[in-house]
Amino acid sequence: MPLVSMKEMLQKAKAESYAVGQFNLNNLEYTQAILLAAEEEKSPVILGVSEGAARYMGGFKTIVTLVQSLMEEYKVTVPVAIHLDHGSSFEKCVEAMYAGFTSVMIDGSHHPLEENIAITKQVVAVAHTLGISVEAELGRIGGQEDDLIVDDAEAAYAIPAECEQLVRETGVDCFAPALGSVHGPYKGEPNLGFDRMKEIDQLVGIPLVLHGGTGIPTKDVQKAIEFGHAKINVNTESQIASAKAVREALAADTEVYDTRKFMGPAREAIKETVKGKMREFGSSNKA
Repeated sequence: MPLVSMKEMLQKAKAESYAVGQFNLNNLEYTQAILLAAEEEKSPVILGVSEGAARYMGGFKTIVTLVQSLMEEYKVTVPVAIHLDHGSSFEKCVEAMYAGFTSVMIDGSHHPLEENIAITKQVVAVAHTLGISVEAELGRIGGQEDDLIVDDAEAAYAIPAECEQLVRETGVDCFAPALGSVHGPYKGEPNLGFDRMKEIDQLVGIPLVLHGGTGIPTKDVQKAIEFGHAKINVNTESQIASAKAVREALAADTEVYDTRKFMGPAREAIKETVKGKMREFGSSNKA
């Protein structure tokens, strides 16, 4: 099955009240694990790629080629999108598009509203010509994503009227308003702004995106889906599961040196984590 954009899968998810997971790629084993999980669960899936991960893995084109090869090898039948996560500029988004990415996020949230809108409009103009979906963000999501660190003092909830303006003026396909989630582990209980979330959902009418999906209680995930979230991003949870499996494998046999002996368990841990999230989000058997 060819790679697809996120647009149709997220519209379907929103209409049927479930969410599609974005699971970030960090190396070969993540890519294998996430694709295998999606096929086993019969779930649509979004492969998130940050700019840092792309550099680590050998570039945008390398990732596209890897994903396509594995999809062919594994005979993947479910919808798969490759999505640039937190694209830092118009140029980076275009670079990813022409490498074969089927979706991009332009993160202009650190700019003033008008500048965010202007940059996002540029990205949408190119992407929609190519059949590629676009995600935008407003407000400041706390935590760390690659080299971008937003501390608690800088984190800011999105303003509903500004969200409506950005979505209306740019024509993006999905939208990530900052509503209390964070990148990385939570310090204490997550505190999502559900009243504001409901208002934004009613104003914008397109699928919403929840960043920082690791550590959010299932009841809050279900409420976020009820209030328009059709895409939930997960990376830290997979990383924690992977690291735990590697530590356990190395502790069990201090003489082991064959990479496959400890990365194999890591791959399995990632796969099981992803499958669990797909079930929690309601996307299993929705392909």
